[in-house]
Amino acid sequence: MLFNMGHTITAIKVQKRNPQRVAIYLDGEYAFGLARIVAAWLTVGKEISDEELSRLKEQDTLEVAYLKALNSLSYRPRSITEVQNKLNEKGFSEQVVEETIDRLQKNGLLNDAQFASTWVENRVSFHPRSQRLLTYELRSKGVAEEAIDQALGEMADDETLAYQAAESQARKLTGLEKPKFKTRLLGYLGRRGFPYAVIFPVVDRLWNELHMRMGTEGDQPGE
Repeated sequence: MLFNMGHTITAIKVQKRNPQRVAIYLDGEYAFGLARIVAAWLTVGKEISDEELSRLKEQDTLEVAYLKALNSLSYRPRSITEVQNKLNEKGFSEQVVEETIDRLQKNGLLNDAQFASTWVENRVSFHPRSQRLLTYELRSKGVAEEAIDQALGEMADDETLAYQAAESQARKLTGLEKPKFKTRLLGYLGRRGFPYAVIFPVVDRLWNELHMRMGTEGDQPGE
């Protein structure tokens, strides 16, 4: 819609589908929608220029992008690259995406070092896996190597992680004979990215510990 040099705001109405946005009417006709926070200074009867209209629309686009980013972050923490990709998918310009990312970072809502640390902590607590697999996951989310190294430096070594990952699973396999027990547990740890140099000693350790608690023989020395 093209406007002349000067316009009069004739109505400001809250949108029915989204109460956080208002419909702006100029010279008796619907013109466009704005976020309420962007339109807060507008009043019916106010004269407004084309330049001011253009600025309002730019501010509104930035506000919409910011709210969409916040909505994305409300589901789970995300890396900078993930949020950038989300905004790009929504069709926002490179400049809008850049300004939105900058605003999120300044407000402490987007931080790759913190994201990496949280990601690793959650994985170790609920879905243990190897450092190699964690590194792959974080790289795939666009996290820088420095942030990955810092996050991994705060966690246990692979042997400890493998033991933690397999301990509860091993109890579920208690009734199996040793060959099947080892095959199942080896596969379980392998799918979580642990190297076989780590897996074999952990599996043997768990077999022996389970059978010692049950009062049966595990492996004899040298077996």
